[in-house]
Amino acid sequence: MKIFPRCLLAACAAGLLQATAYATNPLIMDQFTADPTARVFEGRIYVYPSHDILASPGQGRPGWFCMEDYHVFSSENLTDWKDHGVIVRQTEVAWADPKAYSMWAPDCVFKKGKYYFYFPAVAKTGGFKIGVALAEKPFGPFLSEPNPIEGVQGIDPCVFLDKDGAAYLYYSKGRIYAAKLKDTLLELDAPAHAVENLPAKGLIEGPFVFERNGIYYLTYPHVENKIERLEYATSDHPLGPFKPTGVILDESPSGCWTVHQSIVEYQGQWYLFYHDKDLSPNFDKNRSIRADFLFFNDDGTIRKVVPTLRGIGVVDAKSKIQIDRYSAISGEGVAVSFLNPADAQEGWKVSLAAATSWVRFDRVDFGKGDQRALTVNAFCATSGAVEVHLDKPDGPLVARVQIAPGSAWEVVRSKAGRIPTGIHDLVVTQTGNNPIELDWISFE
Repeated sequence: MKIFPRCLLAACAAGLLQATAYATNPLIMDQFTADPTARVFEGRIYVYPSHDILASPGQGRPGWFCMEDYHVFSSENLTDWKDHGVIVRQTEVAWADPKAYSMWAPDCVFKKGKYYFYFPAVAKTGGFKIGVALAEKPFGPFLSEPNPIEGVQGIDPCVFLDKDGAAYLYYSKGRIYAAKLKDTLLELDAPAHAVENLPAKGLIEGPFVFERNGIYYLTYPHVENKIERLEYATSDHPLGPFKPTGVILDESPSGCWTVHQSIVEYQGQWYLFYHDKDLSPNFDKNRSIRADFLFFNDDGTIRKVVPTLRGIGVVDAKSKIQIDRYSAISGEGVAVSFLNPADAQEGWKVSLAAATSWVRFDRVDFGKGDQRALTVNAFCATSGAVEVHLDKPDGPLVARVQIAPGSAWEVVRSKAGRIPTGIHDLVVTQTGNNPIELDWISFE
């Protein structure tokens, strides 16, 4: 997966940045992102994450979280993600310490023609407070209120708007707190109270609340063992009482200490947005946002989500299909590694080292099936070949590409046959015993 420079669209007054299309995890490749809150506004998915950067002398605390601003990203098709640029900076918030670098997990909601962006920051007077910035569009420009919400100290704000118009604020400070908001969404209607009945042992933070079929879901990261996993509790009222109900996402195999979530329905499908450390495997304070499908059981409980590299978007067959973000692999002979270990943002490659080893990449859109050739970016020190099959390893053969021996990456083109129409899975299979490395494939 190679990354290409983003260019500024000067004609766009909102400061929209052109983004390379990635329908895979992580969603954003040119910067570190974490704590994603996904919302549906104006027929699009908008994701409001925090923005991890590396600390440096005079900028943050080395070895710790370092965040100075917020971006917002949006997509209509869950494949093409657009960066709308910075929407709030710590230096532009009157009450915040401009040198704290602690702009952690945010949220955004819409009410009566205004977008309300909620964010935590360390106040000039000390301690975390929660502020609000307002805008007329989901991507801004946002203008921060002169003071934080009175009576609130903590992080990870979530605002839930119920069907009757009532608004509720949730946040964390060792425990999760909840309070009803006034109609202005800028003040508490009553003092916040700690949510009861949640696990008493281990850190709990990052509340995100949503409603489905009359059930209110309070989701939260919890350190049950050594690192955070995602759990949830349910209630018949936004303020509880809540009953712990289950686990949404197990501890990450990567060992990423934190996880932070939002759950949203878009065009009839539910999605889990969260983060891991894909672009920074050795430092989990530089994280990257992901998304995967989420499903419910008939009784309203949430089926546990299995994290994927593949993600949620549909990929155009004519694009560079990043098969290293696979949806399934054969039992042996497959490995994924960085193209350039010195620069993770260049992405990954997949190595096929055993006879008939394969990778599956699902949801590829061939449209009307007018493609005529297959292009592969590959490296093979000796010689070898790969085949592309439809839907399963022994499915219809689409193309076979012979890869000549070489000492560098080479783009190889081969005529394709039996091109399908519509959306299909692809299986890329090695046909010999010589190791082959692949970056991407594309149909022309």
